[in-house]
Amino acid sequence: MSEAMVLRVRDLHHRFRLGASTLEVLRGVTLELTAGERVGIVGASGQGKSTLLHLLGGLERPSSGRVEILEQDLYGLSEAERSRLRNQKIGFVYQLHRLLPEFTALENVLLPLRIGRQLGKGQESWAKELLERVGLGQRFGHKPGMLSGGERQRVALARALVNRPALLLADEPTGNLDSSAAEQVHDLLLALNAELGTTLLVVTHEPALAGRMGRVLQLRDGYLHCQGAVAQERN
Repeated sequence: MSEAMVLRVRDLHHRFRLGASTLEVLRGVTLELTAGERVGIVGASGQGKSTLLHLLGGLERPSSGRVEILEQDLYGLSEAERSRLRNQKIGFVYQLHRLLPEFTALENVLLPLRIGRQLGKGQESWAKELLERVGLGQRFGHKPGMLSGGERQRVALARALVNRPALLLADEPTGNLDSSAAEQVHDLLLALNAELGTTLLVVTHEPALAGRMGRVLQLRDGYLHCQGAVAQERN
């Protein structure tokens, strides 16, 4: 039995107007990801890696092409339908944690459930379990200003996973962390990817993280180029 298709991208193009000229960033990206897969995207700065993640996550409309999440045409949906799909099926982790400073760690993790009007006793227990899983079981009531950079990023990871998304998009998730904190977040990303079955797509400049992906793709000149499979995750 074939793996469930989580993400399918067909001939994705994206261009920007720069005065009288046009800059074409993506020139025909095609990609397929199945359930539980973990894939890294690498490439030089300015190649459009973050733009690609925004398009795949429904945050920005492409110039042309098709993006399917769980066989639904992402840009064929209404804005309300796309927002609902994004909230329930896609998780995001950014280089900057983007936590709300006035909210506690637990309140930040619960935010996607509140937005999706899915907050209940069971979901709150799951949010607490996630925080415990990322080593922050004693930090439920701490606000971001009381946490280290690595701890804040772990809260952001728990927030991204609280809806049990089918797809997790991570954009340089440890780019602002020291090597020790970065490795802890790498370990968590991969452990939760394996345990929850969430498909993981990571944009990274870090060889240590790229080397732990199932396969690595390079974005160059507007296209994705396969760099082949990477060695299996170490235990």
